[in-house]
Amino acid sequence: MAHLQLLDAHHAPALLQFELDNREFFARWIPDRGDDYFQHFAERHAALLADQAAGLHRFHVLVDHDGTVLGRFNLIDIADGCAELGYRMAERATGRGLAKEGVRQVCELAYAQYGLRRLIATAGVHNKASLAVLRGTGFERVAETDSEIRHVRVMRG
Repeated sequence: MAHLQLLDAHHAPALLQFELDNREFFARWIPDRGDDYFQHFAERHAALLADQAAGLHRFHVLVDHDGTVLGRFNLIDIADGCAELGYRMAERATGRGLAKEGVRQVCELAYAQYGLRRLIATAGVHNKASLAVLRGTGFERVAETDSEIRHVRVMRG
């Protein structure tokens, strides 16, 4: 059974493997991170953890029973009770409801533990699966461009 965990240092090897294994899959939907991301992964991971410790962001990983990372669920730019939600799932984990469950769980954490009241998320207009996840977890469409649809979720007690 997969479970959501707050990102920490011990996740680095599994997270790097997740990114490498799914690089081509992710590039179908969003711009590739580039070779530099992978060459300097350890430094980037340490910087993410420092930002998280400072309260700027909250990074989460969905981890399988064997320690494999199946997804990332990030709350970015936390300020004034608001953050931007970003997520990505391993190709092998798609179609099982795990993205929807991960978003649901991170929304609960955002409200109950981090005191956030508003989340913003953007998905590509052609990324039907991601758009369905957002609609299915209480996000409302608020704006659209030729390439992206922006959503907001206001959370209440």
